[in-house]
Amino acid sequence: MSRKLFGTDGVRGTANTYPMTAEMALMLGAAVGRYFRNEHSGVHRVVIGKDTRLSGYMFENALTAGLTSTGMNVLLLGPVPTPAVGLLTTSMRADLGIMISASHNPAADNGIKFFGPDGFKLSDGVEAEIEALVEAGVRPAQPDNIGRARRIDDGRFRYQERVKSTLPHGLRLDGIKVVVDCANGAAYKTAPEVLWELGADVVQIGTAPNGLNINDNCGSTKPAAAAEAVRRHGADVGLCLDGDADRIILIDENGQVADGDQFMALLAARWAEEDRLKGGTLVATVMSNLGLERFLDDRGLRLERTKVGDRYVVEAMRSGGWNLGGEQSGHIVMTDYATTGDGLMAGMQFLSEMVRTGKRASELTHSFTRVPQLLRNVRYGAGALPLDVDSVKKAIEDAEGMLTGKGRLLIRKSGTEPLIRVMAECEDEDLLSQVVNGIVAEVEAVA
Repeated sequence: MSRKLFGTDGVRGTANTYPMTAEMALMLGAAVGRYFRNEHSGVHRVVIGKDTRLSGYMFENALTAGLTSTGMNVLLLGPVPTPAVGLLTTSMRADLGIMISASHNPAADNGIKFFGPDGFKLSDGVEAEIEALVEAGVRPAQPDNIGRARRIDDGRFRYQERVKSTLPHGLRLDGIKVVVDCANGAAYKTAPEVLWELGADVVQIGTAPNGLNINDNCGSTKPAAAAEAVRRHGADVGLCLDGDADRIILIDENGQVADGDQFMALLAARWAEEDRLKGGTLVATVMSNLGLERFLDDRGLRLERTKVGDRYVVEAMRSGGWNLGGEQSGHIVMTDYATTGDGLMAGMQFLSEMVRTGKRASELTHSFTRVPQLLRNVRYGAGALPLDVDSVKKAIEDAEGMLTGKGRLLIRKSGTEPLIRVMAECEDEDLLSQVVNGIVAEVEAVA
């Protein structure tokens, strides 16, 4: 069954533009409510969290209307990280969890992510069934079965206690100065409070959301401000979260940025030493650097690659029985602790390793030498998809021939934005630039 509304991570787009309209959110709420509410008697619950975007109010209300119309009781968490929704869906025995967020996207965008009663994101198949319900229309509940809605004031604090509980008992962060960039997003209160409660000296940026500044020159996709703050304050480490706090980028004491690949290498090696890495396998996407794969091979460990998207990483982890995975972009998934990527929880694991080893951040964020990698994004407009144009196909075919035996090429359409992503890896950096820039030029010519 095909999907039209759902992309790589839920439904996403520009607010007040299809499909991210209040009308569609109401229909989605009704459809997903009908899907998860069976016809048996009893209480049916859904928890809803959101980030700090202005449009979050609109979608929260629209979803609530749709859900209550089908008899679902709605528990509103307010601004919380995405992983908090996964956690609270299970701990509050809800039938469904919803996060209103466009993650790292600009403030004008928004999105709706769904979690099943087990706290994991929905499969492609379930999303397709929900789309079919949206198209067919949903029969509302009888008047005496309409659902209720209420605010849950302590959801954020429940999540914060869970994050702290993942650290070794008694571990404290005294003496560590941490710059935390919350991207003016969902973790703007949560992250600084957790770090302070554990004893860290906290320098916080990106903690003054106004509805329009989420991810605005801050957070995991724009770490320059945090890097400058690390240098200016003489901090030991910087933690950069994105708008919904399900990913993290690290900054060492010198202001150097380390991506998710380096973080995963550190955790995989450490967990393997402790016999905690299930199946000796790390799950990552096709975007992860070849250097990571070589690092794991040298240690007798295995890299399992998936499509781009943390939900596909999680699906592979669950299928294979593995417990560590993630993305180069900073999603770190540890299913021993959480059901989805969790930037703050991952940051706590890194700080724990700093305390345990007594090493500087720079010593822990450079586990392997990266193979030169170049990624360029090309935005396209309405009309034909550039990847379907013959001139672009020919450029890609030629590039693949040039890289044969020397590197690899990955071309894909973004699942969250109208972008064509062109990525290549090659030891020969001149060839690398030639290949990527050649394809980008062809895409731009028809975009």
